[in-house]
Amino acid sequence: MSMVWQIIAFALLLFMLMLLARLVMDWVMMLSRGWRPGGGAAAGLEVIYSTTDPPLTLLRRVLPPLNLGSIKLDLGFMVLLIVVFVLRQFTLSLAY
Repeated sequence: MSMVWQIIAFALLLFMLMLLARLVMDWVMMLSRGWRPGGGAAAGLEVIYSTTDPPLTLLRRVLPPLNLGSIKLDLGFMVLLIVVFVLRQFTLSLAY
């Protein structure tokens, strides 16, 4: 049973890394509007976005972005990252 929890923890780690890659790429695309990924980078980004979009869309429906003047703070992304981190720690504690 320990192996199952380790596999789940590894899957959560991969998902957390995808979330962090999405965060970095969102910032790159926001700060460099003219940059467009090509070839393998575009395929990798498609995998990252198609994997992380469904849970983020669900959380954004439940937790809409917080309006701070002219800035919108996306709480769904932060909540999802924290939930994945806590779930990973929980599964690791069950594995060992």
